[in-house]
Order: sequence, then structure tokens, then C-alpha cells
Amino acid sequence: MSEDVLSLSQFKAEATRLLDQARDQSATLVLTQNGRARAVVQDYAQYQARERAMLILKLMAEGERDVSAGETAPQADVFAALRTRLQTQPDVQDG
Repeated sequence: MSEDVLSLSQFKAEATRLLDQARDQSATLVLTQNGRARAVVQDYAQYQARERAMLILKLMAEGERDVSAGETAPQADVFAALRTRLQTQPDVQDG
């Protein structure tokens, strides 16, 4: 993944090409305004992948905290509770 820094004016002038570049090269564009970083532009698929990775890391950290605090349960109990919960939820109909 590469990171390019350019002014907001440059981005406006070449937005379509730069968005294609961000998609094709997995590049992140840092946009500046008055010489300071103002925004980041990246391909939406790349953004989604990063968000999923961050969620996984968050869940891992929460799990580690639970284990450290002794807040654990046997796997069979967890899955049984989830099955019960899913079976008691009403079916959602597409409307």
C-alpha cells in the first residue's frame, strides 16, 4: 500500500484519475489544505477490508481482557445459549 500526499486543489483537478489510481494500486491519498493534512481518500473495498481488520483486532483485545479477568465460559455453553437465543427470535420477513 502506498501513500501519496497532494493538495486538495490537485485532487479536484484530477479526481477521476486519482480515484482510479487509489483503486488499482491500493494507494491512500492524503489531501492537504493550506499545507496541512486534512483528509484521507482510499478505495472503498480497501476501506472495508481495513474496517474488518480493525473489528477483528478489537474483538481479540476484548477476548484477552475477558480471559485476564477470568470471565470465560465453556464453548458448549456459549453455543447452546446462542442457539436458544436464535430460536426464540421472531423470523424477519422481507417487506
